Amino acid sequence: MTTARLTAVTSEASFTRGQLNGILFVGLFAAAVTRIAEIPAIAGLGLSPLIVGIVAGAIYGNALRDGMPASWAAGVNFSARKLLRIAVAFFGLRVSLQEIAQVGLPGLAESVLIVVSTLLIGTWAGIKIMKLDRDTALLTAAGSAICGAAAVLAFESTLQSKPHKSAMAVGSVVLFGTLSMFLYPVLFKAGWLHLDTVGAGLFFGGTIHEVAQVVGAASNVSPEATHIATIVKMTRVMLLVPVLLAVGVWVNRANRAKSRDARTADSQQGASIHQDHQGKLAIPWFALGFLAFVVINSLHVLPHAATTTLNTLDTFALTMAMTALGIETRISQIRQAGPRALTTGLILYVWLIAGGLGITWTVQRLFS
Repeated sequence: MTTARLTAVTSEASFTRGQLNGILFVGLFAAAVTRIAEIPAIAGLGLSPLIVGIVAGAIYGNALRDGMPASWAAGVNFSARKLLRIAVAFFGLRVSLQEIAQVGLPGLAESVLIVVSTLLIGTWAGIKIMKLDRDTALLTAAGSAICGAAAVLAFESTLQSKPHKSAMAVGSVVLFGTLSMFLYPVLFKAGWLHLDTVGAGLFFGGTIHEVAQVVGAASNVSPEATHIATIVKMTRVMLLVPVLLAVGVWVNRANRAKSRDARTADSQQGASIHQDHQGKLAIPWFALGFLAFVVINSLHVLPHAATTTLNTLDTFALTMAMTALGIETRISQIRQAGPRALTTGLILYVWLIAGGLGITWTVQRLFS
């Protein structure tokens, strides 16, 4: 074996070892995060392990990052990217077509109207009013519109955006989702929402960010409201697939247009035209995996114990991805757009309350 070949093999082995060590480190970190999230004071706030993971990861990444060997970075990146795609696909085992059918057209209409309107308003307000870049605006809108941190992760993977942009979007989810969990039951019991139990389920499930926050809020109303709210929320999760596919096509068109503009500019300046590096079609194939697992769950081909175990493992994998994302996040980058991203989240929060109530009243009136 030549010296060059031996060096290449040694280098590859060193990279693989470093990557495995990085994945193991993130896994142990996520295990600790999971235990922390089970502390009653933390669980009582409706903070899922995903949220605790990105916060703990960001603290480590900014305060103690120098203590981690540089070779482990590949494992952290693997957890934040490839493991993330796998985990989002398996998230489909939490949804079934039968559950969606239980709430019928009212639940579906509520979910579609909330998701589409929130995405459009959030993207427009973020870019046009708050002057955010496209990715940050979309991530913030997705977290509010669909399923909180899980949606941010899915969009981050599709857009291939920087970790700090996802961290800003998750910050919005944490702040306003937690506020909803405490505020909504108070407003309902005070009679200010003018909703019956079914309406409360539609409104809570249609407008609160995280699944855990939906359950936490609706459980303060009634078991029936909790059941309806959870199904409506999971219907919003189901909409992640078509939305991601649509965003993937849109991003691809934007990349092609940008590439054409760049080539035109080069031609006008007499510069040589290099090989065309148009972006690949940004369709998130893991979204199709998500849909496949929804179908599998709906057919009940897996034993209940197996589904429960897979969901537990999936939550842990998502926690690993969030923790890795936090480790890669830099507070200095967040400061640059933090207030603007949070203001975008506030605009969306006002819309979710006011617009969400309007949509809920309209849906109930149409399907009553």
